[in-house]
Amino acid sequence: MTLDTATNWAGNLTFGAARWHRPRSVDELRRTVADSARIRAVGSGHSFSAVADTRGDLVRLDALPPTVDLDPDASTVTVSAGLRYADVISVLERAGLALANLASLPHISVAGSVATGTHGSGDTQRCLAASVRALQLVGPEGDLVELSRDADPDLFPGAVVALGALGIVTRLTLDIEPSYAMAQRVRVAVPLDEVAAHFDAVSGAAHSVSVFTDWGGEEAQVWLKRRLDRPDSGWSGGRPADRPMNPVPGMPPEFSTEQLDVPGPWCERLPHFRPELTPGAGEELQSEYYLPRAAAPAAIAALRALGQRLAPALHIAEVRTVRADDLWLSPAHGRDSVTFHFTWVKDLARVQPLIADVEDALMPLGARPHWGKLTALAPREIAALYEQIGVFAQLARKYDPSGTFRNDFTDALLDTV
Repeated sequence: MTLDTATNWAGNLTFGAARWHRPRSVDELRRTVADSARIRAVGSGHSFSAVADTRGDLVRLDALPPTVDLDPDASTVTVSAGLRYADVISVLERAGLALANLASLPHISVAGSVATGTHGSGDTQRCLAASVRALQLVGPEGDLVELSRDADPDLFPGAVVALGALGIVTRLTLDIEPSYAMAQRVRVAVPLDEVAAHFDAVSGAAHSVSVFTDWGGEEAQVWLKRRLDRPDSGWSGGRPADRPMNPVPGMPPEFSTEQLDVPGPWCERLPHFRPELTPGAGEELQSEYYLPRAAAPAAIAALRALGQRLAPALHIAEVRTVRADDLWLSPAHGRDSVTFHFTWVKDLARVQPLIADVEDALMPLGARPHWGKLTALAPREIAALYEQIGVFAQLARKYDPSGTFRNDFTDALLDTV
């Protein structure tokens, strides 16, 4: 994504901003916000929805001074909002420190990932936003606002996954821990019957587990990322892969993190894709849904029933787990979750009715769509899925009474409550 193209990473969305800004300091950002009637921030552009779009001003934060301030005594790192996870994890590893979790793609921005509730995988792992201990944002008058888990316990759960509606985040403080080693292996030809019947055994087989399928066949691949400082579960469905794999069939394995049970640092095993290799524009569309964990077998059955329709339009689909958190607008709020992710071919007319079919199958099971992915649901339907949405709307009005940071997406969502 560049200021010249003004599209998101996948190219399915052309931003409607009247003006673009790329400030080189927080003070410049503050002046820009104070002079704008409506303004939004965009991260690395990996959202497929219009969550970051605006007809007002749009600001990129990647030119802000790159900051990675370590505080080992407090077990935190404070990073500038425009940095990507790939920029942060190498600094942590060199210092012998680590994050507990990462998304499959480390090239996404920290602030954008947090704002939309993006996640990795693991029965014990919460979404990436749950590691945020404090944040700083620019308010509508260009003022700086500081919020933290410790100082603002009643408000903070609403300020982290906030869809950009409270202000423009300039820095975040994240929980860290000592570095750890991992190894990754892939099991192929795993029967989907086994995944459904023994879901707890499969999802608990490693620190981070991903199940890949196209829903059109009877089998899946299971990617197992184990921490070497923790015992192995011993689960061994299917058979071991005898060569490196890419999660997307037909794509080169060189872009994938190392497998075949070769030990390495956490930052080179937790993502699916290598941090040092930046992917190009994505020829794909994505949708994703968080369901209560107990709904996994029923959801798998429902998607298998649709499999012959879905498979021809899918690059791949992925099943992961996410631990519950207390963040008001996190799709994993209040419940341990299983997520169903769909990487579709880049043909919106073809994919839209299939997304509607998937939602017809999954919504009765308690699905919540990912904020940054495509959905056929109306804003009122999405708002109804979050019991704290009314409280969040009040919080947004408190910190942004004039609607400086609103856009069509948040207007449609918050004006329903």
